[in-house]
Amino acid sequence: MTSIDLTINFEQYAGVDELSKMDFSLCKLAEDALANSYSPYSRFRVGTAVRLTSGETVLGSNQENIAYPSGLCAERVALFTIGASFPNAVIESMAITAQTDDFEIVKPVTSCGGCLQVMAEFERKQNSPIEVIFYCIGGEVLKVSSIKSLLPFAFVEDRLSAVKP
Repeated sequence: MTSIDLTINFEQYAGVDELSKMDFSLCKLAEDALANSYSPYSRFRVGTAVRLTSGETVLGSNQENIAYPSGLCAERVALFTIGASFPNAVIESMAITAQTDDFEIVKPVTSCGGCLQVMAEFERKQNSPIEVIFYCIGGEVLKVSSIKSLLPFAFVEDRLSAVKP
């Protein structure tokens, strides 16, 4: 038996005002995306902004449905929009935040496992890292340089892409 330690590297900031101008702007766009959240059941709005290397930014917000779990998280809304509308785009970075009127969010909200797997697939597809910024409005910011830091054991099966019809 071998015991292996896993270390995750990330940057931590007191607030978005400590970020670069580009990252600060991306975070503000993620906040704008909150306005398009359809979350009448949880009342928990999530917004994301994804910056492509072309300079374009794609926004996403969570979309709930009374027939749970038919809704979709903000990250996947944005990423699937990119896949459908900009299939050859390269994602540079994404910012994710959340807001609710029911309680104070005091720590950054991170992505669910399903979103992390989709993010990992996009990173794998483009063969370059995607920087992710999680932040709490008016509070702490966490920043990673690659999805691999968040999901080191992402599902990958190279033989699936080798199968020919």
